[in-house]
Formats: sequence, structure tokens, C-alpha cells
Amino acid sequence: MKNNATQVTHSDIERQKLIDSSRFHGIHWLILALSSILTIGAWYVASEQVNKKITERFERESLHVILLVKERMQLYEHALWGAVAFVDASEDDITDQQWKSYSNSLRIDKTYPGINGLGIIYNVKTEQRNSFIEKHQESRPNFSIKPPHNEHELWPITYIEPIATNMQAVGLDVAFEENRYYGVKNARDTGIAQLTGPITLVQDAKKTPGFLFYAPFYKKGMLHNSVSTRQESIQGVTYAPFIMSKLISGTLAVDKRHVSLKISDTGQSLYDDMDNSLADKIDPKPQFTDKIDVSFYGRQWQFTISSNLNFREASGSNQPYFILAGGIVIDLLLLALFVVLSRSNKQALVYADEITRELKINTRRLIKSNQDLEQFAYIASHDLKSPLNAMRKLVSWISEDCESILPDSSKEHLKLLNNRCERMNKLLDDLLDYARIGRQEFKPKPIDLKAIAQEIFSLLDHPTTFNLSVEKQVLLLPQTPIEIVIRNLISNAIKHHDKKTGHIKILYKTVDDMHHISVQDDGPGIPKELFEKAVEMFQTLRPRDKVEGSGMGLSLSKKTIEHYGGRLIIESDGITGTTIVVLWPITKEQ
Repeated sequence: MKNNATQVTHSDIERQKLIDSSRFHGIHWLILALSSILTIGAWYVASEQVNKKITERFERESLHVILLVKERMQLYEHALWGAVAFVDASEDDITDQQWKSYSNSLRIDKTYPGINGLGIIYNVKTEQRNSFIEKHQESRPNFSIKPPHNEHELWPITYIEPIATNMQAVGLDVAFEENRYYGVKNARDTGIAQLTGPITLVQDAKKTPGFLFYAPFYKKGMLHNSVSTRQESIQGVTYAPFIMSKLISGTLAVDKRHVSLKISDTGQSLYDDMDNSLADKIDPKPQFTDKIDVSFYGRQWQFTISSNLNFREASGSNQPYFILAGGIVIDLLLLALFVVLSRSNKQALVYADEITRELKINTRRLIKSNQDLEQFAYIASHDLKSPLNAMRKLVSWISEDCESILPDSSKEHLKLLNNRCERMNKLLDDLLDYARIGRQEFKPKPIDLKAIAQEIFSLLDHPTTFNLSVEKQVLLLPQTPIEIVIRNLISNAIKHHDKKTGHIKILYKTVDDMHHISVQDDGPGIPKELFEKAVEMFQTLRPRDKVEGSGMGLSLSKKTIEHYGGRLIIESDGITGTTIVVLWPITKEQ
């Protein structure tokens, strides 16, 4: 009763666990919360990484734009210094034809995209004005200096190519206007290339912002290593006029630019994408905007760079949103999984209760069946064997009383009848042993395999010409079951032998935590196709008149071995010799 109460209590505990597992608990909500936190965290990290990459890309784009402008201005500077070298290399004054030839050789439009022209401006004192004009009118009758101003010196544009697009600039005195004049004086005094402030070129019909770029050259043989010596020795400047929009379009590829650009000089606008062909690409709410001050040849240009619509389109990344969506899907799947598991546990509980009821019914039926079988075993042992024993005694009496009067054929019949009674008795014994397998558990204990085998062999009815060899092995096995197996295997080896002499060997080894006990004989062998039949009940491979036995030896052995978790294997070539291998689990000694 105590055991039953304990079992019920344990069953109730397990059932309560199953009921509890069918409900949502804190751990479920914790997992969902952690999953949601991980999802949000992954989305945030991914967003930050994307924003970082976009920011770095904008910075690269911004620096790249400034670098391109710098490189282009350096290219123009090289052109100006090249023109200075051309002037210095000429022994006489440069003529308009020489300048034209030189400019054509440079292929200005191809070599210097964005430049509006290349020219020379000479420094002319006021008293030299008329003679300077007369000199140049010899080759160009319409040459003149304009407009008038109050400065003490003149800086007329003397030559410029290509002349077709710059005709209005010829003869223009740059001293008339503050930014032009300031820039040319800076170039003269510093001896390096200088820019003017924002101006409007006279040759620009659209009147858009531009500037001039000067490079000074000095009179040959005169020092120009200080401001004063430069002012004394100045001869003129080579210069290049620029329309800012033309410069930018020639420098920065419009279709590949991902930023909008504004350039100003001391607050005055030099360039704005809004006023040019990129106006439709300007982002009204740019993702990034940066202002960078850059020094350019005596001027301070401020670059206002903003991301444009091309940048927004190229930088768009849905990765964070994919991560967020994926995390939400995973959270929903987890929730669905918990719901399904909860319902499954409830269904499993209902199913378990139903199965438990059926098991209880089947258990009661099995107990009754086993009791009936055990009762039948006693009946078979007593009630069936009693008539057999009476028949054997009757046959014995008849044989003794009528030995002298019975013919030989009748004596043979009585002998055959006696053998059949003994076989029936043996069959009943084997049936009882077969039915009792598993009813009683035998604990493993140390046994001597050699001693047990030799004792069984000595008790069996065997010819004196048969012998047994077995090595001494002390094994931890249940004694009674292993004795039943070895007895049946040795008995089969003797009964089914086809020679007058025979040798039976019992070999032992261990493989993969299993005892391997092999009973080997030198008899006729078993064909491979009869292996399965050999272990069936009531089966003999030779006629029963030649072999006395119930046909249950191997079947009884197989059932006993399998009850203890082992296997029985038949090995034979079907011609000579059979080996029965017993695989029995090794039990560790407690």
C-alpha cells in the first residue's frame, strides 16, 4: 500500500508539472522580452552603422569635390606659369601672332576645360599710355585702352585667346575696378599666382559671377626678391578669366556628383547649384550639410556642401528595417511556438490521461492473463505429466512381463512408444521453462565459465568419444539463465552431431561492452537459409526419429538472452561446423 501511495504521489507530481508547462510563465515572457530587446538593439546598431557609413561617404564626397577644384586650379596655375616661361624666353616683345600661335599650341579648350581664355596684361605707366596704344595699333588698328580711371598706372588686357569669345576684354584696363586691381597688385607684390575677388566678366553675356587668375612676370635682368623690387621690375601678368559656372561644370561631372555645391568669397556668391543645371537634384531637406573654408591663391573660398537627391537615393539602405522586420517575425514565431506548445501540452495531458486509463485496464488484464498462464503451467506440470508417467510405467511393465513372448516388431513398437513419451515429457518441461522466462530476475554474480560448462557437459548423456574444451573465465552474470543457455547449446551440439567423435569448444572475448561467448562444434553445420528456422519453437533440422528433443533448445536460449538485453547469432558455412555466439551485456560490479 505504501508503494502504491508513493507511486500515485509521484504520478500526481508529474501530472502537475505537465499542467504547469501548459501555461504561460515568467520565463516565456522573459524570452519574448529579451528577443524584442535584441531585435531593437540589432536594429539600432544596424541603423548606427548605416548612418556612420553614410556620414563617411558624405565626408569623402565633400573632400573629393574640394580636391577636384584644387587640382583643377593647380592645372590652370601651371598654364599661367607656362605662359610666363614663354614670355621670359622671348628675346623681343611678344606679338599678337606669336601669342595666338602659342595659345593654339596649348589647345586650351581640350587641355584646360573650364578656362575661358589665356592672355597677357602689361603694366603701363600713365605717361606711356599713348605710345603703348600706338605700338599695338600697328598690328591692330582698333586697339585702345578703356575705361578711364584715376589710378597712376594702367593694366590693359593686351592679348587673349581665343579672341572670338573674348573680343570685349581686349584693351580693358583691369585697374578700373577694385577686385581686379587688388588681385593684380597682390600678384605683383607677392610674386606668386593670385585670384581676384568675385567679378563679372565683360565677355559674359549672362553676367554671372567669375574671377581672374594672375601670374606675374618681371623685366629681364632686374631683381624681384622683395615687394619694392617687384614693384620696380614688374612687366606684366599672364592671366586667365573664369566664369564660375563654366569652371565647375568642367571640373565636376554633373551626372556623378552626389552633393550640391555653393561657393562664396567674403560673403559674395561665386557659384550656386540652384542657379544651374543641377537645381532639380537639390534636396530641399538635405541629410548632411557642411561648410568648409579653403584658401585659394590669396582668397578665402567657403564651400557649402549639401547632400543632394542622388546621394539620398544612392545611400538608402533598408538593412535596419529588414533586421527589425525579421526580429518582429521571430518574436511572433516564438509567441506562436509557446502558444502551440501550451496547447500541445494540454492535448498531451488529455491523451496521457486516456492512455493511462487504457494502461490500467490492460495491466489488470495482463496480470490476470499471467495468473492464468501460471496456473496452466502447474496444471501442465502435474495433470499432463501424470498420464505420461503412467503410460511409461505401463510400457515398462508390458516389456518386462511379455519379453519372452512378444515378437521383435512389437518390442520395437513399445520402445518407440516409450521414446515418444519421453519426448512429450521433455517438451512439457521446455514449455514450462519457456513460459517462466522473465517471471523471476536473477542478479549477476561471479561465475566460473569453465567450471559451469564442464559440469553441464558431464551431466549430459554424451558419447565418451566427445570432449569439451573451455578456458577459465570468471564472469559477472546471472547464474541460472546462463546455465540454461549453455546447457541447451552444448546439448544441441551433441544431439545434432553427425559423427561418432566430436569436439566442442567454448570461446570467450569482450567487444563493445558485451560478453561474446561462442559455442563451437565440428558437426554438420546449418545452411544459411535455415538460420531463422533453427531458432523457432518446435523446430528441428533433422527427423525427430533420429534426434531426440523438443525443438525448443535454441528458441529457449534466444528468449532468455534477449530478456537480459543480449543477442544470439548463428555462424556456419552450412557444410562443417556451427558456432552459436551469445552476446550478453557486461554488468559493472557494484
